[in-house]
Parts: sequence; C-alpha cells; structure tokens
Amino acid sequence: MLEILIAGGWPMLPILLCSAVAIAIILERFWSLRRKSVIPPTLGAEVREWARMRQLDPQHVETLRENSPLGEILGAALSVRLRSREIIKERVEDTGRHVVHRLERFLNTLGTIALISPLLGLLGTVFGLIEMFFAVMVSGVGDPLKMAGGIGQALVCTAAGLCVAIPAYFFHRYFRGLVADYVVDMEQQVILLMDELAAHAEPPPPPRTARTRATDMPAVLAGTGKS
Repeated sequence: MLEILIAGGWPMLPILLCSAVAIAIILERFWSLRRKSVIPPTLGAEVREWARMRQLDPQHVETLRENSPLGEILGAALSVRLRSREIIKERVEDTGRHVVHRLERFLNTLGTIALISPLLGLLGTVFGLIEMFFAVMVSGVGDPLKMAGGIGQALVCTAAGLCVAIPAYFFHRYFRGLVADYVVDMEQQVILLMDELAAHAEPPPPPRTARTRATDMPAVLAGTGKS
C-alpha cells in the first residue's frame, strides 16, 4: 500500500489530507447526530406534562434549553408561552434556524471534499501523463519503464481521488437526510406542545361592561318617577 501511495507522487498529499479530514468529520457527525442526543425519546412527553401540571418555572425552562437541540426549541416556545401563537411560532422558527445550522456543522466541508477529491485525482492524472510525455521526449518509446512511471502515477491518483470522493459524498447525503428527518420530528413535537399550551391557557378576563352603581339607583328611580 505504501508503494502505491508513493507511486502516486506529490498529488497524493492533498488527497490524503482530504481523506483524513473526511474521516474525522464522519466520525464526529456520527457521534453528534445520535438520535437520543438530538431528540431524547421521552422529552416531548415530559415537557407536555410540565405544561399540563403548570410546572413551567424559569429553572425548568433553562434546564430544558441546555438538554438537547429539541429541548432548546421547546424551551424557546415555553419562554414566550404567554404570548400569542404567532409570536411563539416566530420564536421557534428563529431558534430552529440556529439549531439546524449546528446540526449541519461540517457538512459543507464534507461536501466540498466530495467535490474536489476527483479533481485532485484528475490533477494527478494530468501530471502523470505530462511526466510520461517528457520521458518519451527524452528517451523515446524504447524505454517502457519510464512510461510506466507516468501511467502508474496517473492511475493511482485517479483511483485515490475516487476512493475519497465516493464515501464523502455518500455520508454527506446521509447526514443531510438525517438532519431533515430530525427537523420534521422536532416540528411535530413543537406542534404538540403548542396545542397543549393552548388547551391549558388561562382564559382571558371577561370584558368590562357599563353597570349602574347602587348609589345612583335613587336618582335613576327619581327621574323615572318624574316622567
């Protein structure tokens, strides 16, 4: 394996660097995007129970926001639970954009690696072919060993670029889809919480109506009698 990498020449260095970065991102995203750490299985039901029992003191909300990405979004909804549904929705959307941005961290880098790795392999192929042509110009076609070196570099670089790009692209699409699924599940939990808050909201005070004071009753009766 080492001999194959050496045969690829210096264009193998950026390809190997991209490979190391891609592996690090894939492992980090696998750890960070675990379902139980993004959407704890019982968190939504617990928060709705808090709303039902009116256990929504600031300490509960702050602990919830530090729990997980789902907890951060639910905490944002609870922080403005006394406002209208439109305001709650706006706060959830603002917080959700930041949460999704963190869930998609490093995915653009992984997609960039998937894009440039074949180009780096193609670059190595071009340099290998250039080296082969120079060897032909110097010694003619009578020395196949010099030609084989350029051809070998071209093939190794092409294969290495594809070996990095294919897994990087696969995991880039996989993590994108995983984040999209998490977003749908979090939206569902937020809708259930908003319905729970609306069902247990305190009724507004009755509107004030003009009433005749008891002290004014004699005057009213007197006026009636005069008529």
